[in-house]
Amino acid sequence: MSIIEKLCDGSTIAQVIVTIALMLFSGFLLTRITKLLKLPNVTAYIIAGIIIGPYCCNLVPNNVISGMEFLADIALAFIAFSTGEFFKFDVLKKNGLKVIIITIFEALLATILVFIVCYVVLHLSLAFSIILGALASATAPASTMMTIRQTKAKGDFVDTLLQVVALDDVVGLIAYSIAISIALASSTGSLNVIDIAKPILLNVGVLVLGGLFGFLMKILIPQKRSKDNKLIISISLIFAFCGICAIFDVSPLLGCMSMGTIYINLTKDEKLFKQLNYFSPPILLLFFVRSGVNFKLDALFNGSEAIGTTPLIVVGVIYFFVRIVGKYFGAYLGCLITKKDKKVRNYLGMALIPQAGVAIGLASLGARTLGGEAGMALETIILASSVLYELIGPVLAKLSLYLSKSYDKNNITEEVIAEPIKTEQEKLDELINRIQEIQKSLPNHNNDMSDEEKAFLEAAEEYSINNDSYLIKNRR
Repeated sequence: MSIIEKLCDGSTIAQVIVTIALMLFSGFLLTRITKLLKLPNVTAYIIAGIIIGPYCCNLVPNNVISGMEFLADIALAFIAFSTGEFFKFDVLKKNGLKVIIITIFEALLATILVFIVCYVVLHLSLAFSIILGALASATAPASTMMTIRQTKAKGDFVDTLLQVVALDDVVGLIAYSIAISIALASSTGSLNVIDIAKPILLNVGVLVLGGLFGFLMKILIPQKRSKDNKLIISISLIFAFCGICAIFDVSPLLGCMSMGTIYINLTKDEKLFKQLNYFSPPILLLFFVRSGVNFKLDALFNGSEAIGTTPLIVVGVIYFFVRIVGKYFGAYLGCLITKKDKKVRNYLGMALIPQAGVAIGLASLGARTLGGEAGMALETIILASSVLYELIGPVLAKLSLYLSKSYDKNNITEEVIAEPIKTEQEKLDELINRIQEIQKSLPNHNNDMSDEEKAFLEAAEEYSINNDSYLIKNRR
């Protein structure tokens, strides 16, 4: 029995509320440490889940955690919808075919290499090897985007990277859909075209339905609509779409990505995405902390009869390195075929190493589908490798941006060294500029806020003004 179960004395409602509060607060506390180490928040959330889980402090009840399975679908939906923002048709027309070729090569080479090593070398089961190989194609857009924002990198390398990362998840989902259908068919002993085609057709249907939802979102959210109502309508549509996908037991990822793509191209409304990005962190935190709680530490050092005799820690380490090789050389070959610039060709693969959100979400869905020891082993390997990827991924992504000259940390130093002799008037102007820069650096909520915070605050202020106006009218 967990500590929360003992404290709440059998009250289910109290257990749920206290568990959610603990998950949120523990995730936040761990980010204070990872921030000092310059690591992404996802790492902190997973470690927080491990600490409060059954293998360390045993604080949270199993029945509450098992009741939060829906978080995987919701978290994937928010990640996918925000990814759709980068599918602007005018940008894709510029180098769309090249990006598609690069993405297919880097995603599928990682998938093929992982499958061959797992099935041929490690002698793991066919079903497990296929699914693990499919998950190798996914890349974490959050870590990559965070690094780009921090460095303020720009240029062809960054544009290519963002589009590849966004398309990467589409390829990953299609690969996963095919893999899970083949895996289930092979486990039952009947493998035919219908069993493979059915989930693919379902995903095509989800893609079309997501586009229709994006069009509906555009109709329901005109420009005159208040910001708080925009947020309410968009979240309700995303949740409704997730519910429909859950009915048909299909991932909402592709459809939500389609929804975001159609909406951004019809409206050019980037502010809604910023509002959602500011709203979604607690949901994503709960999902990743829950994944950490489900992490089976003891399973790492044991083999699983459901997949083979190789210890999971060995499978995880090999998966970790083989995926890196596949990503790098796949991106290199794709860039070579599309005749991309040497800087893009040599360093793009390094920026595609991070893996967390989508892979963990798909692993959670895969574990739910496979069930038993095979499902547990799949989720354990992906979680363990994701922590390692999130440790080295952002570092490699930043290095690739630097080597490709998408940003240069020495620009300021070089400008100071090359500074010419100034006149008295120029010195006075410089002094005034420095005073203004110092004033800007002083604590100021407007300057310190991110775009997401500003969008959310604007919505809150608009709501407050409208509410005050309503109260004044009623008093009259």
